[in-house]
Amino acid sequence: MFKILRSSMPVESICIMEVQAERIAKSCLPGQFIIAKIDEEGERIPLTICDYDEKKGTITIVFQIMGASTYRMSKLGVGDGFQDFVGPLGQPSEFTKEPVEELKKKKFLFVAGGVGTAPVYPQVKWLKEHGVDADVIVGAKTKDILILEDEMKKVATNLYITTDDGSYCRKGMVTEVIKDLIENEGKKYDVCVAIGPMIMMKFVCLMTKEFSLPTIVSLNPIMVDGTGMCGACRVTVGGKVKFACVDGPEFNGHEVNFDEAMKRQQLYKTEEGQAYLREKEGNTHHGGCGNCGGEK
Repeated sequence: MFKILRSSMPVESICIMEVQAERIAKSCLPGQFIIAKIDEEGERIPLTICDYDEKKGTITIVFQIMGASTYRMSKLGVGDGFQDFVGPLGQPSEFTKEPVEELKKKKFLFVAGGVGTAPVYPQVKWLKEHGVDADVIVGAKTKDILILEDEMKKVATNLYITTDDGSYCRKGMVTEVIKDLIENEGKKYDVCVAIGPMIMMKFVCLMTKEFSLPTIVSLNPIMVDGTGMCGACRVTVGGKVKFACVDGPEFNGHEVNFDEAMKRQQLYKTEEGQAYLREKEGNTHHGGCGNCGGEK
């Protein structure tokens, strides 16, 4: 049993939990994720790691209530626990593999949309701890669903917040802030990292491509099984088939076929859509094996 040490719902339908998981906390890096399962009957849910504390042996997760399983998860409190809490899974952020002295020469821009703020936070925190500057843009529909603002202020070099309805700070989309920073404020960046809804990441990539700004995106929103077996997170990157949960979740955003990925994401929500994808993609549907049974 993986005990819950802290549980809160800072905004409606978004939960933050700190879970005792010593082994994962000692080996995880920014960009990776875990799979949580409440009990024998529970659904396996992949969740990006929001924070980790190696000394305390804890992992912090953030999730939005989207269905029955996440609703059940939100009802767990301090002292309750998960039957399974597996990780770290996926590939860590590429910058964690670079020499720190080289990283210090770069200026990072992070763009977070909604709950995407959660996986952005550990990346910016890691860079801060290693002396690397990073500006952060956080976008939300309204002020009421903004999360981790105080935490982000402590690690970002500059934090820019924008809301769709103008209820807090700037009004408008994150792409407008990117354009303003580069064109009007003369900001220069070497790398952009965008994490949030698929449609947001698509338009961020379209804009950064205009500025010839290399952009990394995280495709965690399309993950279902988390092991490459269900075929849900199959995506085309640079003309090649990849699976977000095993090859990613981070990829070169300018090479991701977002339209295909979003179409598959919608199809996979229905049984008929799943059957269509299995038939169409054949032996490549389940990570290439064709025999794993996937979602069965």
